Amino acid sequence: MITPSERTFSVNGQTMAARCWHDSTKPPLLALHGWLDNAATFDLLAPLLDDFHIVALDFAGHGWSEHRASGMRYHILDHVDDVLSVVNQLGWQKFTVMGHSMGAGVASLFASALPERVQKLVMIEGLGPYTGKPEDAAKHLRTALLEWQDFADKPRLIATMDIAVQARMNGLLPVSENASRLLCARGVKTVDGGLMWTADKRLRLSSPSRFSEAQVCAFLSAITVPTLLIMAENSLPFNPHDYAARVAAHPQLTLVKLAGGHHLHVDDNVDGVFEAINNFL
Repeated sequence: MITPSERTFSVNGQTMAARCWHDSTKPPLLALHGWLDNAATFDLLAPLLDDFHIVALDFAGHGWSEHRASGMRYHILDHVDDVLSVVNQLGWQKFTVMGHSMGAGVASLFASALPERVQKLVMIEGLGPYTGKPEDAAKHLRTALLEWQDFADKPRLIATMDIAVQARMNGLLPVSENASRLLCARGVKTVDGGLMWTADKRLRLSSPSRFSEAQVCAFLSAITVPTLLIMAENSLPFNPHDYAARVAAHPQLTLVKLAGGHHLHVDDNVDGVFEAINNFL
């Protein structure tokens, strides 16, 4: 097994962590994980992609990256800002981006705004960010305001790692025990009295505003680089009309459907995901 290295970046006064594989002289590839996951989501896939120097970032508030400052929310566009800062510090003028779920959404926004910086784009179980209907905007804002007002960041201790692993296995997006242990190794930390999740509890709060489907399709239509979308057969439920519109909006999209669930790249079809990405790249 290839042992990854660790490095950190200073982004607007905040320390962000990353997990790296393969020689830095190889073509660069930035890997972006999903919501409430961390860079370890690529622990099985990255060693196979040995033609690339891979840097897998922990988004702010995830994994070993610091949390946002007190009083700040987590907005997807702030993640895009963070990505730009990190690749500039790496000195990467052009690179491949690979994202899973929320990371795919961040990657699509980056590639739409700065296509000259992206060589190719790989999206696993994600095609643009989460949206809301314009007519529901006031309702979403009300929910977010009331949640924020009542939010209390009280420590939640976990007695043992096995309990944490079981909890992640049975989470909103269930994974196998092996995948859970990989994610928990970077998603749980030791504190006085036990263990605690590294993910910021504010990540679970509702967003006060969301893109519309029309906006997401406009972002996707602005992506000018070759793009691979890997969709799982047991994918998350999504409005088929909206999904078809997103696929149609992207001018250079290759769609591959593989056996597995939402975390197929770290769980039930690592080899299939590798083969699809390797052939594309």
